Amino acid sequence: MGSKTPITTINAHRAAGLNKSGPQANGHHINGHKSMDTEVDNPYATPPEESYDPEFESLVAQILRRLGEDPERTGLKRTPLRVAKAMDFLTSGYTQSLTEVVNGALFEAEGQEMVIVRDIEFYSQCEHHMLPFFGKAHIGYIPNASIIGLSKIARIVDVFARRLQVQERLTSQVADALIEILQPQGVAVVTEASHFCMMMRGVQKQNSFTISSAMRGSFKENAQTRAEFMELVTQKR
Repeated sequence: MGSKTPITTINAHRAAGLNKSGPQANGHHINGHKSMDTEVDNPYATPPEESYDPEFESLVAQILRRLGEDPERTGLKRTPLRVAKAMDFLTSGYTQSLTEVVNGALFEAEGQEMVIVRDIEFYSQCEHHMLPFFGKAHIGYIPNASIIGLSKIARIVDVFARRLQVQERLTSQVADALIEILQPQGVAVVTEASHFCMMMRGVQKQNSFTISSAMRGSFKENAQTRAEFMELVTQKR
């Protein structure tokens, strides 16, 4: 049995038209059996990809080596590239502006009744260990002159969740952003989340979760308004 010919050599031969005839044309013997002396490209394999962020990928490779792994082995060869792409997405909130996210989706308010969007899922990373925390945000506001497209409220949550965060800050930033955008009578934000830094390490309490709230305007000043909001976001459906 001969030594295997590198795939790059085979591809070069194909491009030059050198394997279109002869007893082993197209990598097969005359009898139709596949030659053992060549490798054939797998059409289902992941295609090669250009480097996404060489500096970031180099750092990830260093981390893998520090952990005792070999970044050149098959399962990890593309891991630095994947991690670089994933981290860019998970921290994309740093490069987004509220103006871009709202995109003019403000409309004239036809009343001054409370508006609530609850159970907005979010995923973030704690800035202390860079481990995920995730949960739901419940948001209410009482309009003054404007209302906002409902999907924009969820997008505003993502702007601040997709950063290195602490839950308390995330909650306050969402509330302050809605005050800035809408100038409403009041805003209320409640977040509840599970934190991997408590679940996977440290005290390892898998069933714990954290609740944080931020009240602005009439929600902070009026106990009855605040109580109505809390009742609506905590009631079971």
